[in-house]
Amino acid sequence: MDDRYNDLDDLPDGNEENQEEALLQQNRRVQDELSRNLIGFWLLGLCNNFAYVIMLSAAQDILESGHQNKTSDTCEEEIVARKCAEMSTGSVLLADIIPALLIKIFAPLFIQRVPFGLRHFLVVIFQSFSFLLVALGGNVFTALFGVVLASFASGLGEISYLALASNFKNSVISAWSSGTGGAGIFGALTYAILTDPFMLSLSPKNALLSMLVVPVIFAYSYWYILRIPQSVHRVRVFDYRTYTIGYQIGSRHRSGQSESDTDTQSSPLLQGIEYRDHEPFNFGQLSNKEKLNAIKPLLPFMLPLMLVYLGEYYINQGMFELIVFDCKHGFGFSPASQYRWYQVLYQFGVFVSRSSSGVILLPANVLPLLAILQLLNAFLFMFDAWLHFSPHILFVFFIIFYEGLLGGGAYVNTFRGVHKVVPLERREFAMGFVSISDTVGIVFAGILAIPAHNFICKLAW
Repeated sequence: MDDRYNDLDDLPDGNEENQEEALLQQNRRVQDELSRNLIGFWLLGLCNNFAYVIMLSAAQDILESGHQNKTSDTCEEEIVARKCAEMSTGSVLLADIIPALLIKIFAPLFIQRVPFGLRHFLVVIFQSFSFLLVALGGNVFTALFGVVLASFASGLGEISYLALASNFKNSVISAWSSGTGGAGIFGALTYAILTDPFMLSLSPKNALLSMLVVPVIFAYSYWYILRIPQSVHRVRVFDYRTYTIGYQIGSRHRSGQSESDTDTQSSPLLQGIEYRDHEPFNFGQLSNKEKLNAIKPLLPFMLPLMLVYLGEYYINQGMFELIVFDCKHGFGFSPASQYRWYQVLYQFGVFVSRSSSGVILLPANVLPLLAILQLLNAFLFMFDAWLHFSPHILFVFFIIFYEGLLGGGAYVNTFRGVHKVVPLERREFAMGFVSISDTVGIVFAGILAIPAHNFICKLAW
């Protein structure tokens, strides 16, 4: 980072009391900076994923954009037939994830030339417009375009903030992961409370407009809470030359990055290595063979994470809307409210597991087991949507919470594992590249969810 983290040799000369006081002041500065960075990354994770979560929680309302002003709905006294929407919520999932996937695939080829500050500005702007378009669009096409903007913002944000984290201590990864989990629970819970007829009973339109406070918090978190190291390129508004970064510089100044800036104690690959004036790792300039060699060590992290997300989003956007209970067995919730509370329980599980990584760390060889368990969940929900064997919504709530635990645990332990084992000069690239895997899994989930929805809807009740 900067001179605030130099050794105690820089403390002022003098008697022992003065040196102790200087040491205490320096420790307070270090702790204050660490606290601000942890809070900042938690808020970045929260705000970055908030729009994405809201779009999925509002998926049914988005597909009924002509009814955005409705404020209430009622439970079903008796369910005698399947009630299927013309379009699966998987279509909203695809609109909410494909742009993010494209960003994650192509951005690593050039994104190191774009400063983090400029990236953050774009993320905030696109997120703001996404809420406005979905709330005010008035038709499905415009609303889905708003979802696309939210996806673009979250994809750009994820690869940017994970890459930015490579300039900080390892602990900010846990803060980021907890924030993304918080986005899930707070986003889904907020939308459910705002729109539920037993609670605030706002229309979807007004609920979405109220979300415009999130981009404001987003901007404040990056520019005012974070203590960004001197090694990170800064944009000066009135100096257009700072709007891009030359390849010879990369995302961090070569002379400004020291080993003490990162949590080297957590990585055996970094111990004993002195990084002097190395060239920043640039994936786009490698040969095909070198690219393959750079990607291969990341596959044990990427494949399990992809399968976990394939399973859980196949459930969330393909099966949730087909698992409906009547008033007696569904706590009096309407089908729309049941869908929203399914999302809340799932996100609560994600939040719990992502926030517990500081207590429970899973080794990389456990990640495939999480993938297998999540795929088993997907089969369980598919057969439940088909045969409707769950006796009560409470049983489904429990399984959904467990599903969220698996998904959140896979996410945070994947990125902590990457941060731990990848050498410093490749870490920024690796963190951004591995983030592709969850997005690929979600895309396949959306593609599979649509025909699965249509198939089950044609079956007899």
